[in-house]
Amino acid sequence: MPEFRDLRIRVAVPDDDEGLALLDRLAWSHLHAVVPRPQPPYPPFFSDRHAPEDCLVAEVGDRLAGYIRLGFPTPVEANRHVLQIQGLVVAEEARGRGAGRALVRAAVDEARRRGARRLTLRVLAHNTPARGLYAAVGFGVEGVLPEEFRLDGQYVDDVLMGRFL
Repeated sequence: MPEFRDLRIRVAVPDDDEGLALLDRLAWSHLHAVVPRPQPPYPPFFSDRHAPEDCLVAEVGDRLAGYIRLGFPTPVEANRHVLQIQGLVVAEEARGRGAGRALVRAAVDEARRRGARRLTLRVLAHNTPARGLYAAVGFGVEGVLPEEFRLDGQYVDDVLMGRFL
């Protein structure tokens, strides 16, 4: 599938809440989610933990194609030089067309802009598409938590990845 020519990455705004929440629910899968499938009433996408400015959005025309969310890995001040990718979702119809790669590259740029020294993430071991994407943009495996999660009756490793900025 060809890459999008009209893909645009921007910082989320409060009005994106409903669209991003819907995108999140539609993309839910145990390939990347360790929490149960969301059920109504659905919580808002943005919260005290994740504000709109912590989220970069991919758009194609006027449609949301995906998002990536940044946050701090811990609440510890001594860890403030590290940012963490705390969510990456690409709409089904946008997969394989460059939206995920553009979002990760934009997150790297945003982390640098914020003065971070490192960018990290956690990804489930069986999510080979995401692991390949992260490796292609410079993330390396820094650790593995064996059988950290039990999903659909199977134990799944949690893979820690990171890169210096």
